[in-house]
Amino acid sequence: MTEVEALQAALAGEHAAMYGVGVAGGKLSGARYRSATDTFESHRDNRDHLSALLVAAGETPVAAEPAYDLPRPVTNTATATALILVIERRIAAVYGDLVEAAEQPAVRAFAIESLLGAATSQLSWGGAPVAFPGAVA
Repeated sequence: MTEVEALQAALAGEHAAMYGVGVAGGKLSGARYRSATDTFESHRDNRDHLSALLVAAGETPVAAEPAYDLPRPVTNTATATALILVIERRIAAVYGDLVEAAEQPAVRAFAIESLLGAATSQLSWGGAPVAFPGAVA
């Protein structure tokens, strides 16, 4: 995978993450809703940064889909929390790929920071620590 392909994949992942976290946020309240809002904003910031990196490379950023299939219905707090945890695991894997494909130091640094952010977010959404976050077994 080239750096540009990995950037596009990460951007597509962020589009999907924003959609899923938005859906999940609709079933949350109180502190969990605020955490979902923070998670959404983090994904939006990453999306914007990835788009800027692609434009700077002379590429057209991949567009968001109108909607995304969710792994299961989101009907309550438990399913909303589970969805966000799945999203954070998936985006960590995408950033792991970007770390591997990155050719520019600034891209690699961003990918590492984003991977660490996704790993930390997993913990806050009920995930367990793993030795190599983003690694797909």
